[in-house]
Amino acid sequence: MMEDMVHIARRMFELLEPICLVTFFADECNAELAALGHRTYWDGYFASRAAPLGRVPAEVVHAAFYNFAEGEAARHIPSAWETIPPEASFAARERGSAASLRRILGDELAASPGLVRAADLTTKAATSAPTAGRVMYAGLRTCPVPGDPVARLWHSANMLREHRGDGHVAALVGARIGGTEAHVLSAVDMGIHPPETFGRIHHLPKARLAAVMDGLRERGLIDADGRFTDAGRETKHRIEALTDELAAPPYEALSPAELDELIAELEPISARLAATGSQ
Repeated sequence: MMEDMVHIARRMFELLEPICLVTFFADECNAELAALGHRTYWDGYFASRAAPLGRVPAEVVHAAFYNFAEGEAARHIPSAWETIPPEASFAARERGSAASLRRILGDELAASPGLVRAADLTTKAATSAPTAGRVMYAGLRTCPVPGDPVARLWHSANMLREHRGDGHVAALVGARIGGTEAHVLSAVDMGIHPPETFGRIHHLPKARLAAVMDGLRERGLIDADGRFTDAGRETKHRIEALTDELAAPPYEALSPAELDELIAELEPISARLAATGSQ
């Protein structure tokens, strides 16, 4: 049974991720945040994503987000909240993301009974998991669930994404893999070479990146050429497998029939979004 739920967690990640990615790749969310007065993409990103945590210090956001380099959160938090309340930033994020979904999906899918059912079942899963040890997920659980089906689908998919992310952080901590190290391993896994050119880390100081690479080599996770060793590949696989396992609890709230129905309803939605790159 556990193996089945782990498989479900992986499949749901594949289906829900294109829904969540409109927040980062489509224009509407950034436009909404800019209209509030956020000066840059990253001001809006940190302000709106961290908003459910409340007005916490940058150190708390850094810990919860985990994969940003030291000091990156502090460039945006708390300054991004000084004139724009966190609640307003979060509302703009939700509003823009829902608008992106409506545009990409079109009336045929956005107004379909299948989307309404997918939103209902996704919400049932997203509001059913324990919050212990899940900081980002717990913050989102305090936010009201939208009534509009498209916004509700995005909101619930985002909750499940952050729930999975909290588990991923736990898996990384258990494997003693830091945030920048995690990006390096992901880059190697995706075939990006050299991994220091990965878009999430290429802007970091060269000395900082060199130290991370040296540390991974000393641990035997990458070789001199910046590619996986057997130990590195196994470590990456173990982290991903544990992430899937830790992501399973929300889906235990759904019956086997409901899971089958949810997957069937999400497939055309996810496929439409994937075809556009969630843009």
